[in-house]
Amino acid sequence: MRLHDFKALTFDCYGTLIDWESGILAAFGPWRKRTGIAADDNRLLELFAEVESAIQAEQPAILYPDALALGLRRMGERLKAPATAEETHVFGQSVKDWPAFPDSADALAYLKKHYKLVILSNIDRGSFAHSNKKLGVEFDAVVTAQDVRSYKPALLHFEVGLAKLAEMGVSKDKVLHTAQSLFHDHVPGKKMGLTTMWINRRAGKSGGGATKPAEAVKPDGEVPSMAALVELHRRESGG
Repeated sequence: MRLHDFKALTFDCYGTLIDWESGILAAFGPWRKRTGIAADDNRLLELFAEVESAIQAEQPAILYPDALALGLRRMGERLKAPATAEETHVFGQSVKDWPAFPDSADALAYLKKHYKLVILSNIDRGSFAHSNKKLGVEFDAVVTAQDVRSYKPALLHFEVGLAKLAEMGVSKDKVLHTAQSLFHDHVPGKKMGLTTMWINRRAGKSGGGATKPAEAVKPDGEVPSMAALVELHRRESGG
């Protein structure tokens, strides 16, 4: 696989470009402090992954802030540390505070010079607008869960994104899907026949974090960060 063979990059956003695990853990803070729950960060992130994926499968049209709020409520019930209505509401609105990874904006600015850039994200438009300000690039298309009324790993994000790229003159074989989550992105991406690049932000960490474990899947390439992806492109260019 050569990066120069592609004309478009499709991205997962949260976990790939936005550091959602840090953002989620920070947003858990008031609830954790009040209840004094003993669960560590890894346990909370893995429980979040389990609860979130179940909600999205049960209610594919739910808006992401509502899914987050319901997720915290269910987590509190599971841990016998119930969250208050205020805590669930604030958690549901927390995406605006989630930080971008330090390398995301610069990497996207570089890649924008060489590719069409498309977001395929399990998010709502309002929340993504806050994140996009931190990423600092104008994407050529954005497909959210709110738009397609479903959540990855369902395939509709990919179908709509590929249709938009086809309208721009980019065929599927010229699209590289670029994402951290094996569960949300690489499994469905391979089902769609896409070439995929794993941005393995959790390299060296134990457990699955905020992402549900995936069935066996083999991405076509792997780098640990967006900065490393840019460096790979530069090396191909002889720079």
